[in-house]
Amino acid sequence: MSLLLDTCTSIFLISDYERIPAPVLARIEREEIAVSTLCLWEMLIKQGKGRLRVDTGGTTLAEFWHDQCKALELAVLPIDSADVAHLEQLPGFHKDPFDRLLICQAIEHGMGIVTPDDRIRRYPVKTIWD
Repeated sequence: MSLLLDTCTSIFLISDYERIPAPVLARIEREEIAVSTLCLWEMLIKQGKGRLRVDTGGTTLAEFWHDQCKALELAVLPIDSADVAHLEQLPGFHKDPFDRLLICQAIEHGMGIVTPDDRIRRYPVKTIWD
């Protein structure tokens, strides 16, 4: 099964991987992993609000993110209308629009989500964390 990183996990992976439990990190290293462009969007918003700091080595966050995706061999998953269409049937357990769209992408592409967020586990998608 391919796995999709949520924003929190992708931040940990590129800047603070020690926060990812060892078994999860091992699974990330052996599975096909994707990260959504949605994660970059959310990271840029958080950075703009002063709620995210990532040492990018002097490049922009977007450049750093793309470089890290390439270095870590992460597939970058774009957002398309088929992903968004799942929002119409998605229950309202989780109010975060970024997480809701990640759930839709995982459903559309038959992926599990690597996330520490317990609220995502209420949806019909496999989650990996502990």
